Amino acid sequence: MSDVTALLDRWNSGDPDALKQLIGVVHGELRRLAAAQLRHERADHTLQPTALVHEAYLRLAGLRDMPLTSKRHFYGVAAEAMRRILVDHARQRGADKRGGAHVQRVPIEAALNLPIDLRLDFVRLDEALGGLRELSPEKARVVDLRYFGGLSIDETAHTMDLSPATVKRHWAFARAWLYRALGGE
Repeated sequence: MSDVTALLDRWNSGDPDALKQLIGVVHGELRRLAAAQLRHERADHTLQPTALVHEAYLRLAGLRDMPLTSKRHFYGVAAEAMRRILVDHARQRGADKRGGAHVQRVPIEAALNLPIDLRLDFVRLDEALGGLRELSPEKARVVDLRYFGGLSIDETAHTMDLSPATVKRHWAFARAWLYRALGGE
């Protein structure tokens, strides 16, 4: 039994210190996951990998009702928590961009001269992933692990207990489906 699994067992048994120790053991790997997710964000993003890991830790600490049964399960839940944090951050930023509590009107000429933001819209992506998840939860899970978790085809196959060929097919389908759902041709 690995250190991670032993610490998960202790945490699931109610030991509040086990999660702190677990984060110490897996911090480097979680930071790698966070950096992989932030690579898809804009360059001036206010969250850094370490801050994203800390935010995920706070969310994981509140998960007392859901036992984390394995190392694989833990990393999957951590990657999902990080994705949710980025979606929430994007939603808040979008609300702030639309004026939040302090809306200011500008002439249309000034608005037309503003630069267009071509970076990924995490809110739209989250909505599209929700649609894919309804159609095929397994294909959506491949997206979570590959895109947000930064896992390779082989790592995803191992995590999901699938063949690499199946993961490749799911990945190709999911990318095409999301492209279309996000307004591609």
